[in-house]
Amino acid sequence: MNETTFDGRRGLSRRQLLSALGVGTATSLAGCGSSGDGNGNGGSGGGTDTSGEQGIPEETDELPSVSGSYDTVTGASFTTLNPLYNTESGAGTAIGRALDQGYTFDSNREYFPLLYDMTTDEGEVWVFEIREGLTFSDPYGSVDAESFVYLIEELHQSDWANTASAANWAGVTVERTGDLEFQAELQQPRLLWPESFDPLLFPIPKGLLEPYVEAEDTEGLQQDEELLELEFTGNLGPYTLEEWERGAGTSYTRNDEYYLREIEAGPDLFGNAPYFEEATIDVVEEQASRLGALETGEADSASIPPERFEDFESNSDINVFQVPQPFNQILSVNMRDNGWNAGPGNLFRITEFRQAIACAINKEELIGGVYRGLAQPHFTWQPRFSEFYPGDEAISTFGTGDLYGPDPARERAEAAFEQSEFDYGFDGDALVTPENEQTVLDLYYSTGSETSQLVAEFVAEELNRNLGIEVEIEAIDGVRFDRDFWTAEPEGGTDTIDGETVEWDAPTPNNPGPRSVTSNEAWDMSLVFGLNTYPLNPLTNRFFFDGPDARYNPVGYYPEFDAEELFRQAGRARTEDELATAFEEIFINLASEQPYVMLLFSDSITGYTADLRGPTEDFSNGWDFAGWYLED
Repeated sequence: MNETTFDGRRGLSRRQLLSALGVGTATSLAGCGSSGDGNGNGGSGGGTDTSGEQGIPEETDELPSVSGSYDTVTGASFTTLNPLYNTESGAGTAIGRALDQGYTFDSNREYFPLLYDMTTDEGEVWVFEIREGLTFSDPYGSVDAESFVYLIEELHQSDWANTASAANWAGVTVERTGDLEFQAELQQPRLLWPESFDPLLFPIPKGLLEPYVEAEDTEGLQQDEELLELEFTGNLGPYTLEEWERGAGTSYTRNDEYYLREIEAGPDLFGNAPYFEEATIDVVEEQASRLGALETGEADSASIPPERFEDFESNSDINVFQVPQPFNQILSVNMRDNGWNAGPGNLFRITEFRQAIACAINKEELIGGVYRGLAQPHFTWQPRFSEFYPGDEAISTFGTGDLYGPDPARERAEAAFEQSEFDYGFDGDALVTPENEQTVLDLYYSTGSETSQLVAEFVAEELNRNLGIEVEIEAIDGVRFDRDFWTAEPEGGTDTIDGETVEWDAPTPNNPGPRSVTSNEAWDMSLVFGLNTYPLNPLTNRFFFDGPDARYNPVGYYPEFDAEELFRQAGRARTEDELATAFEEIFINLASEQPYVMLLFSDSITGYTADLRGPTEDFSNGWDFAGWYLED
């Protein structure tokens, strides 16, 4: 293989809703981001190295010895390890130990090809070039273009398989153009298509899939033992799965045939990767037990809560890393008909009232008090490290400086009262209903999380102090909240918005229809879920915000700016400048409208055994996991 093929992106140099949802503030749905348990399989993000410490070098004179076991602990068990159907970050880590996906991004935010390279001229037709020497386990043979084209056409684009990646390939035309090459033609140019992670694929043998395709057997495909136990992975991952013990974790042995050793462009340490004889991921539900395992050396890495940061930072046997990540902590307010249960109408629907809530919550005190300073304020739908962040000077930084406190909060609340058809107001310090009764709202937070409880208590106190709202907080299991409060049976329907009729012709559980379509249970406010802000490819955020009928809109937000047109402009952009212009306007408007009341981005805080070399304080931490090793 010519070295220039795999030394980065040719042509342009530089998972939709999957990876969108964060339980608490760090756990994603799809395994495209870090699980927050220190498992070191990241590599889905971008950004620049914030620490300058550790990481594996590009060049080395001597490769480390292979020895020992890399052992991690996580709090959540895995529902499935079937790569076609997994939508959990933790399980994505477990799969990734034994099976690489197509590509990743390095710490310089550059595309790094793993199984295939991707190139394009103008963003409409993308060419996939597959590495030579990739093989499945016997009897399935080599990985070739037909493997991926069959997977896309017969499963991801089928009307029966309903795979986790189905939405990513809708409307994409694929064609095999060689033994190791295929192309994908998009409906419109997308300069940042790889950054969306839509074209990120696991390789699956055609011979394994064919019986299920012929029978259109969805259940059989979901429960196939070879897929669940990752028995087909050949030389495609650093380790081989030995056992998945349901509810307890996974164990692996070193893959002596790992293809990454043979690549011509990449860190020298890939030359004999990986550097552990074995690896394990143990499911340990109790946080204290996970932290105890890290302290005693039974685990090589574990997630650390903010309140224990200083304890572990002072431990010379552990290195603690603050890794920036794109999942936010938001206060979701329910604009649907079963939201705002304090009285008639729904003040959450008025932009000025959402601004009032944002002004009432002191971001700096929240970050300093609850997160021990290990977070960044959240003003618009991008973290500050994103190249598409418009800058503090361009947006309203609610909850800080002159935009925090009772005066700016009540000023905006009174502007909202004037727009309401119901007579809300202030009676002294209290916000009262048209019946002159105290406004009382509920606020749900994640059960079993001390941090989530502290945030809920802080928000409740702030809303009472600065807006005169009495808040009743309640812990709830994330699964139950998702089922009974956050989602609903898709119904569709129409609504008249600003004089125009909007139709929900493709409703989803996360946007089942107009505001009149509601979940089973009523609710006012929630801290249970955070969302991904997609800093590498903000165009993916169209699935949250490109209109009232956006695919993901559980709160019933109706944009007051022309979000659909701006996202359309971004989608049609053919230059980085055109992209930046569209995104700037989008993020300025989102900062103003606060579709979710934006609070903060917490760092993913992970402790690693001090002898481990490889982790970095970088959004892409783990992209080079295969080269991590223990220093002698």
